[in-house]
Amino acid sequence: MQTAEGLSRFPREVWEKVLSKVKKAVVFMDVRCMESLHWNGGAVGLLEAGAINLKQFSSFEAGGENEPKAVFVVSTLLKGRTADIIKDIVRLSHFKYCVVFTAVPHSIHLLANNVNAEFEGNPVFEQFEEKLCEWMGDMNFTAEVMHAPLVLAPVAPQLLLLPAFDDLFPLLSEDLETINRKRPDKKKLGSLSDVDMHSLPPELQIRLKTLASVLSSMFEFANAREECFAVGPLSRILAGELANHPQAKARRKTAANRASIVFIDRTLDLTGAVGHHGDNLVEKILSVMPPLPGHRNDVQVDMLELTDLQRTPDAQGILALGCLAQPQDSTARALWEAMLSCKHKEAVMEVRRHLVEAASKENLPIKMSLGRVTAEQLSSYAQLFKSSWEALESHSGVLQLSLATAQTLCHPHLATWDACLAFERLLLQALGDSDLAGVLQQVLPLVQQREGAGGAGYGLDTLLLLLVFVYSLAQEVQPGPQGEHGEQAELELMGALTLLLTQESQLSPLLQTLTGCVTVEELTMEKARATVEQVFHTLRGLGHARTLLKQLWSVYSAGDGVHQATYRPFLKLVMEEIFHPDRLDCPDIEHMSSGLTDLLKTGFSMFMKVSRPHPSDHTPLLLFLLGGVTPSELRLVREVVSAHKPGTQVLVLSTRLLAPKAILELLFATDRLYPDIGL
Repeated sequence: MQTAEGLSRFPREVWEKVLSKVKKAVVFMDVRCMESLHWNGGAVGLLEAGAINLKQFSSFEAGGENEPKAVFVVSTLLKGRTADIIKDIVRLSHFKYCVVFTAVPHSIHLLANNVNAEFEGNPVFEQFEEKLCEWMGDMNFTAEVMHAPLVLAPVAPQLLLLPAFDDLFPLLSEDLETINRKRPDKKKLGSLSDVDMHSLPPELQIRLKTLASVLSSMFEFANAREECFAVGPLSRILAGELANHPQAKARRKTAANRASIVFIDRTLDLTGAVGHHGDNLVEKILSVMPPLPGHRNDVQVDMLELTDLQRTPDAQGILALGCLAQPQDSTARALWEAMLSCKHKEAVMEVRRHLVEAASKENLPIKMSLGRVTAEQLSSYAQLFKSSWEALESHSGVLQLSLATAQTLCHPHLATWDACLAFERLLLQALGDSDLAGVLQQVLPLVQQREGAGGAGYGLDTLLLLLVFVYSLAQEVQPGPQGEHGEQAELELMGALTLLLTQESQLSPLLQTLTGCVTVEELTMEKARATVEQVFHTLRGLGHARTLLKQLWSVYSAGDGVHQATYRPFLKLVMEEIFHPDRLDCPDIEHMSSGLTDLLKTGFSMFMKVSRPHPSDHTPLLLFLLGGVTPSELRLVREVVSAHKPGTQVLVLSTRLLAPKAILELLFATDRLYPDIGL
């Protein structure tokens, strides 16, 4: 088995372990494992394996009188809130046989219980088995507890996501302030690059160690020894944890295959994450369509136009929602991959082509038309399938993706995309021509225009995106303090945003989290002012992320009389360094040693000609973007590989698939140091 094949097969193989246990069982699954299953074949696989029912992991659920077997699938530790929910479900049911799968390995359970000693067997799991029997009401009943890393979602052949870690995000300067507040004066850390695993809160340590364990299990399945590299402070901690993972030492001695994995902090390029320059259909779908309930990487598609139902409030809950994930349908999967990897125009033409081919197969009366693809055209093609139930069923995957495209193309919010793109280009040029104060003064009229337009124009969320775009570049373009002029411009903008926030007719989910208010009536001027001040405190720290780098510190190219100012994607810079024909040793792509032998090699290299490990040494190359990846970056990876080293196998891993507004949540509404681990 080749390394790339083994890595790609791993997520499905892990789920096979669950499928072998679900026969005649009612299955309870938390939302993060549910999202992983969604991309690994969906609930159909569970039912085909013999499961009686699939239920939400909630204290309000239970098994029926004639359901003696339960399987629990959770992404969390078996303690705290998770243990309480399992206890509630079991006590409300009539189970005689319980199986529990947790994505957190036994070693992390010991860590969470402050146990440092090594034990034979799995005592924490064995204790939980006893508790399960106790909750079932008979110690002679059967209980099994085991670990399975059920957190990988194969979204595309070259893309693996980890939904269970979708709130994991690299640290910012304000997080360093929080860490230092709890340290004595003599032990305060000077920068984020000084932060190590032991200086992090226990909750974040558990998350990072669990993630490293998942990756180690994946390499073990592929029988591979990995060389770990890192770009950025949190990536360095995670890469170091994987490189020195205790269970990996024996594997690395006997592994037949090799691979390179490069971890990259998302915070090193927020410009690419919030910008609207990505000419990608999926990015637009994720931006304007409502999320599928319980999911971060999929959207809900309205299927009503494939029926004869009238669009009334009563029809809302009758019809199942469509979605983007179509793991059971090979034709739809091919279309989805094209949508992810092609430019917008090519992608919508591919959607039309698939619709036309499907209609032709079913002998439906399709009227061919060339030229620009429109939402109306795609909808009219899709509606032809209403006449045949068999045709609907056969091509439901392609129809769902086609309707997602049509509903995006005619969505009223899509106009904002082009407006943001145009304004971002102006801001790029302005950053080269003036200081931060001058650029903020260009943003100010947008806020004031919104104030005087009764809510028209840019929304508050969109204005925040533009500010992240500016501040993520400002330190690089205009370093140093901005002086009184800069402070005054910032204060004016903060005042305008505070006023705008108090004038909102309703608060978006992001604004509710930021302000701590559910309704506009609760939002006082003091709360609005405090919210805006906190937002700007975060913004000011964004531009410092790349100041720690020695070589790859610039993603901005100033314009001149002939060329416009441009943004250069950080991922592209990293990949060009990796694939450079001279195999240059980039100081920002740090190799993480996995023991004494590597340290000795590094020491000897000072005196002898010993080549340091390089990311291009082995294939496949895995790129792990810690904090999310955009669909545009997936296309960029393909283009760079094609241009520099055709045929190289590259697999992208990340915590989530990003649309611009996801970054606002991760920056302003996520507790990066103290993630919720259910305790």
